[in-house]
Amino acid sequence: MSVDYSELAQSISALTEGETDTVALMATVACEVHHADVRFDWTGFYRVVEPKLLKIGPYQGGHGCLVIPFSRGVCGAAAARREVQLVDDVDAFPGHIACSSSTKSELVLPVENAQGELLGVFDIDSDRPAAFTQEDSAQIAMILAQTFRDAG
Repeated sequence: MSVDYSELAQSISALTEGETDTVALMATVACEVHHADVRFDWTGFYRVVEPKLLKIGPYQGGHGCLVIPFSRGVCGAAAARREVQLVDDVDAFPGHIACSSSTKSELVLPVENAQGELLGVFDIDSDRPAAFTQEDSAQIAMILAQTFRDAG
């Protein structure tokens, strides 16, 4: 199964129209993206709760790590650098945090509002190695930018 990103973006846009609450937006995006493709084993957000610290936000899948400092793991790297992290093999990523032993690859994107405020990161894990593509990254980044532009 391949994601129809146009359909996914339209669905998320319709569901979140007029919504500015960050948690409500995160919950909707996590659910919709999680169910869009069988590659997506864990899908969710880590929220910036204080300087250089992420805490679990809305997600779909098994339990996630509760707290992640910016200095650790793939999510921490995405937050600290404000750069997408597309990791084909999590075991080869220095400092990877194994929240789930089944995770083989990961795609993590920083989430910002229109003012450039870092709200958190969007984390997608797969139990398959090299599950994510640059196309996945680009399409999800566009959905996040559109969805969270008015959040705060």
